[in-house]
Amino acid sequence: MEQLQFESGVLAPPPVRRGNAFEETIQRLLQGLKLGIYAAGTRLPPERELAAQLGVSRATLRDALAELQAAGYLQSRRGRYGGTFAAPVLPEPAVQTLGSGTEDVEDVLLFRSIVEPAAARLAAQATLTPAARSHLLAALAEVDEANTDTFRPKDARFHIAVAELSGSPRLVAAVADVRAQTSDLLDRIPLLQRNLDHSQAQHRELAGAILKGDADAAEAAAAVHLEGTARLLRGFLT
Repeated sequence: MEQLQFESGVLAPPPVRRGNAFEETIQRLLQGLKLGIYAAGTRLPPERELAAQLGVSRATLRDALAELQAAGYLQSRRGRYGGTFAAPVLPEPAVQTLGSGTEDVEDVLLFRSIVEPAAARLAAQATLTPAARSHLLAALAEVDEANTDTFRPKDARFHIAVAELSGSPRLVAAVADVRAQTSDLLDRIPLLQRNLDHSQAQHRELAGAILKGDADAAEAAAAVHLEGTARLLRGFLT
């Protein structure tokens, strides 16, 4: 867990410092709720102040607050004493299919952070046939066309398609296995539309790097994309 800091006598989450600003903002807010920095039923700091604390734009903060309100972690009240309030009781995660400990989540995220960027690098280094290129673009298009009910399986299929271009059946099997475990974790957290849009933009960047044969860019794009997912899972589940 990352270091917290005192600000004006109040314990505050550290500012967002890297990419995936929306996902990291969600993680920071959830951390604050779970640790009691934003105590149950109390009002969060004003929007301008909270955005400054987190080091994000007010637009990013508003998107994060709206998603957490829809998921039941926050409440919005109008009027003179209105604002954004921590829910009196935080929602319980969905039924788990993996182990319940933080170690289980972290083990999946660690293994994924190793095998998927490696698969992306190998895919970009491969000599891709027209059929292989079409295969990757078809998987990308399927995610583009997916709705909230089908996004996650189509998303998983895209990641496996990247691994398939690596030319290593064992690596494909490893990516498929860890992606299945990731899907089990993702099924336990809310679908956030802003995150889905952001993820697909990152999918396009990853596919573009692979098709251009830029191995460094492909590996980096995969790592940044996985970090966003990891931040959401850590925020909601740990």
